[in-house]
Amino acid sequence: MMTPKPLIDVVVLTMNDRPADFPRAMASLLEQQDVELRVVIVGNGVEPDHVPAGVRAVTLPVNEGIPQGRNAGADALAGADAGEFIFFFDNDAVLPAPDTLAQLVEEGRRHLEAAYIQPRIADPRTGITMRRWVPRLRAGDATRPGTITVMAEGVVLVRRADYERAGGWPGHFFLFHEGIDLSWRLWDLGRTGWYAPDIVIHHPATDPARHAGFHRLIARNRVWLAYRRLPAPLIPVYLVTWTLLSAARIRSRANLAVWFAGLREGLKGGHGERRPMSWSTVLRLTRAGRPPIV
Repeated sequence: MMTPKPLIDVVVLTMNDRPADFPRAMASLLEQQDVELRVVIVGNGVEPDHVPAGVRAVTLPVNEGIPQGRNAGADALAGADAGEFIFFFDNDAVLPAPDTLAQLVEEGRRHLEAAYIQPRIADPRTGITMRRWVPRLRAGDATRPGTITVMAEGVVLVRRADYERAGGWPGHFFLFHEGIDLSWRLWDLGRTGWYAPDIVIHHPATDPARHAGFHRLIARNRVWLAYRRLPAPLIPVYLVTWTLLSAARIRSRANLAVWFAGLREGLKGGHGERRPMSWSTVLRLTRAGRPPIV
């Protein structure tokens, strides 16, 4: 008797601004073997200009940001026939081998405690994995596997049951730090994450600061993250830590001024539902190598 192929729901976002990368990403996705895929392309404020046969499309009337776009895609594929896993896939990434998704699922089957499996992301030209793509504090060795407490959200496999229990992405974040928010909620459910660096996915090594509002959004969303997910005594510790780190790292006075404007914006409110993690989750995260103050 043949074992049924694992069913994966795949969510891809587009703003019709990657005419070469997007078709290449979709071709690598649709070439995957030994898995069954249900794919949706979400046009974030646009009607998708590239929808291969057999792929669904959802058009959002306005650009609602990356996390809300991902939520819309996951919701479009929800229901009784939903996949066991959801794969969130940036539309400028490439799956370099036809068994990449099958390998990710196999890794998930080996680590049943993990709500999400994070592959290693590498630049296709240089092979370099940027430090921000390694989902742990000690990011010097990108090839070391292990339990992780955050994620590189642009390319990640998540168990749908855990994703739905956690409540999905924080849609109003628009961009940046939504993966930390989701990861912390998954850990608060008693779950973990797993980094599988032997499974490589290609993604160009672009600078996140290219996005308009980068410094404002990363500061604002740090505040929102703290207010939403941390026990009250840890909120000031987290915010002071990140203020000091940011002041040391951001060299431009103009950018630092924008960062502090974002900090003030976050402090004014707008973070949404407050559902702080338990102290036992704080302890588990700390034991896993990343206390939730940094």
